[in-house]
Amino acid sequence: MLRIATWNINSVRLRVDQVARFVAEAAPDVLCLQEIKCTADQFPRAEFEAMGLPHLRVGGQKGWHGVAIASRRPITDGPALDVCREGHARCVSAMVEGVEIQNFYIPAGGDVADRKLNPKFDHKLDFYERLTAEMAGRDRQRPLVLAGDFNIAPGENDVWNHRYMSKIVSHTPLEVDTLRRLQEVGGFADVVREQIPEPVKLASWWSYRAADFRKSNRGLRLDHLWTSPGLTPAVAKGSARIHDDVRAWERPSDHAPVTMDLDV
Repeated sequence: MLRIATWNINSVRLRVDQVARFVAEAAPDVLCLQEIKCTADQFPRAEFEAMGLPHLRVGGQKGWHGVAIASRRPITDGPALDVCREGHARCVSAMVEGVEIQNFYIPAGGDVADRKLNPKFDHKLDFYERLTAEMAGRDRQRPLVLAGDFNIAPGENDVWNHRYMSKIVSHTPLEVDTLRRLQEVGGFADVVREQIPEPVKLASWWSYRAADFRKSNRGLRLDHLWTSPGLTPAVAKGSARIHDDVRAWERPSDHAPVTMDLDV
């Protein structure tokens, strides 16, 4: 069994103790992190070795963005993807137990859902378009996981208010259609939503603006684990989980970890 987790940690150095607690409690074999906000040489490698995740691939950047994959099991380099036109550290890959893992921190896209008026929104859609073109040429039977903060909540029950959020970047029809095209071109399974079908409301992100995130309950499901058709049959039934309890820890990330198990 291979347990894979994804978590936008919002500064790995600030929250390395929370990572250690989560690893001790949830026991992931592979942990995909986003927004590590440090360079590769600043990454707290000793702490990850101590928590049993010594095998690392880090894509770092000073003060911003940044992604990492930490594993209990030996890893090798996965295919590097050229999908970020701005050269940000937003993608890192690894091969673990024969499974290719691509970990993304996809651009949020700013506040205005217009490609001409908002370069950040255009960058977000361009990132998706490049990734979709890459996946269109892939062998669907190759074991592949797309993980990370996709910054799009696809379904009506992946946002707290569909009608309102349809006008807000992260759930606009254009973004949802863009995400669906990526999913369809690779035949990817959205593991969490397949195991916890609509109309159950799900979220993995809650704004810091609310003092009590559960009371305000204005969450979005932005964090995803997708599997290729060749890997989807290996997903353990009932294993997908959003660890929303972690969002209630002291000084938390605004995202909660998401996990799934693979029988590989």
